[in-house]
Amino acid sequence: MVATSGVLGAVDQGFLIGALAWHAHGDWGEVGADDARANDDAVANGARVLSAYATATGVKVSVIIEADRSVTTALLPEEY
Repeated sequence: MVATSGVLGAVDQGFLIGALAWHAHGDWGEVGADDARANDDAVANGARVLSAYATATGVKVSVIIEADRSVTTALLPEEY
């Protein structure tokens, strides 16, 4: 698990842990229906998965797990 300095400075640890848990359980957050379906397919076929979540104050966080499952990264959308 990797988190960028941007996301670490923008959200609290509790939110970040929650976002990782949602991602791990297949709750893709605030992605469109097509992206959610693509994520479901990616889980089944070993491709990269991207999810997105927003804090109560509107800070958006993306979580990406690489296709080979070697790393999961939490970052701000502008860091993507």
